[in-house]
Amino acid sequence: MSRYSKGIGRLLTTVVIGAVALTGCATADGSDDPGTDAVSDDKELAYGIVGDQGNGGPPVKGGTLIFAGLAPVTNLDPTMTQVTGPTGGTEMAAVYDVLVRFDIESQSFQPQLAQSIEESDDQLSWTLTLRDGVTFSDGTPLDADAVVASIERYNRLKGAHSQLFQKVVTGVEAVDPSTVVFTLDQPWRTFPAMLSYGHGMIVAPSSQQGDTFTPIGAGPFTVVSLQPQQELQLKARPDYWGGAPHLDGLKFVAIAGDQPKVDALRTDGIDMAYLGNAETVNVALEEFPGYAEAASLKMVGQLNSAEGRPAADPRVRQAIAYAVDPEVIDQRVREGEGLPGTDLFQSWSAWHGETTGITPSAEKARQLLDEAKADGYDGKITFLSVNNPDSQELALAVQAQMNAAGFDTSVEYASSTTDLVKRRYVDRDFDMSFGSYTVSDIDPEIRLFSALHSESTNNILGYADPEMDQLLARVVSAPDDEAKRAAIGEVQNLVNTDQPLLLWGAGINFVAWAPDVYGAQPTVDGIILLDEAFMTN
Repeated sequence: MSRYSKGIGRLLTTVVIGAVALTGCATADGSDDPGTDAVSDDKELAYGIVGDQGNGGPPVKGGTLIFAGLAPVTNLDPTMTQVTGPTGGTEMAAVYDVLVRFDIESQSFQPQLAQSIEESDDQLSWTLTLRDGVTFSDGTPLDADAVVASIERYNRLKGAHSQLFQKVVTGVEAVDPSTVVFTLDQPWRTFPAMLSYGHGMIVAPSSQQGDTFTPIGAGPFTVVSLQPQQELQLKARPDYWGGAPHLDGLKFVAIAGDQPKVDALRTDGIDMAYLGNAETVNVALEEFPGYAEAASLKMVGQLNSAEGRPAADPRVRQAIAYAVDPEVIDQRVREGEGLPGTDLFQSWSAWHGETTGITPSAEKARQLLDEAKADGYDGKITFLSVNNPDSQELALAVQAQMNAAGFDTSVEYASSTTDLVKRRYVDRDFDMSFGSYTVSDIDPEIRLFSALHSESTNNILGYADPEMDQLLARVVSAPDDEAKRAAIGEVQNLVNTDQPLLLWGAGINFVAWAPDVYGAQPTVDGIILLDEAFMTN
């Protein structure tokens, strides 16, 4: 396993990030190939495009590609959806495209809708130049004014990561029809990452008419129909700036559970699928080509530290952290196929440093809990989960370990994932729950800020600490990989002390596709660009 850093280019045709090359492919039994570094003692990670598929020859015209995502899309407004691969990012990229994409081969950010993006010498501004002649599907031009208006709308409506954007970016200005200047109050060498997510999905000025939003973008496909949480149909756009797509259309369908998606791939019921369960991913990696990406903080215990909740007491948070052993969860819930651990970034990550996570200890958990009980805490706490088999197994594994340390843990099941999300992110009505932050090595500062910064609306933990805010600012502005790794190490140290969240493990996400699918381009966070995709059968 090799680590490397390519530095930061001043002009984006390439903005290169520090990264780790994760070679090889995890086998179903977790065995290693000789001569490579192991992860979690006996696991090797798959990274990038996997499968000996070849290039497919000349692109074939026609066909509708069927994609089963992780969470069915309910809304195509980028401000109303978490713009990630598992939660609608691929669907929205097909409609809107992105200003900037991440190229996995060069490990660099490259222009997509943009022609280039240039960092200033003082590192306090970025100048984005747009391609000539790009239009939205309604025929209007995608110019600098449209970019500024879309980004301002995204921030005003509090789209994902908007707090981080507004914290660092002090101005977005259209200086001429093809040029946008972003002014920053601190250096941010991977700022282009923000333009690969929702901020970079530019909606047409005509999209918003009063309270009505219509998904009009500059992407390679347009919307035919949307049945929320069931099916989305798109058709190819012949006047797309990059040339008409090879496919006639896309269909995104809802299939519950990873195993049924794998079964559908085997029987040609679908052509692509987003997979996240460790057991299923390891099996699918042996059978299908696709895109694999390791993610940190994929298994996280979420604690509500708000006043009146048990976790408002830091000793309670610490006791839970020491009571719950990620290795036990992995064995009981993932059949030992996962990547358990209490490190923010495990040994395979470019951001793994000298500071590591805590070592679980039932004895230490009991000691901390006894101290809290001596001051009046009754030991009661409720774990909020969702009513499906995997989540039930995890909840029971957590409950058993906590009760063994002296807690009185009850489990409450939300009726659906939608209800669970509402309880946590809208109502903030929970003591303890389970989530996934899925932090990529490409841009770790974005998700860390989202989860832990006191001003982030995605911080559902009730955790607000000025020291953490300062450390996160250092991660954002780190001048090089070594400085970023050191700053992340300090974040790890503070997490070890405060335990605002519980680190239970990393994982691999895998977008698998059928052997006759070619030309899919991964970008950030498991989002797949399909403008050049084609099928040979």
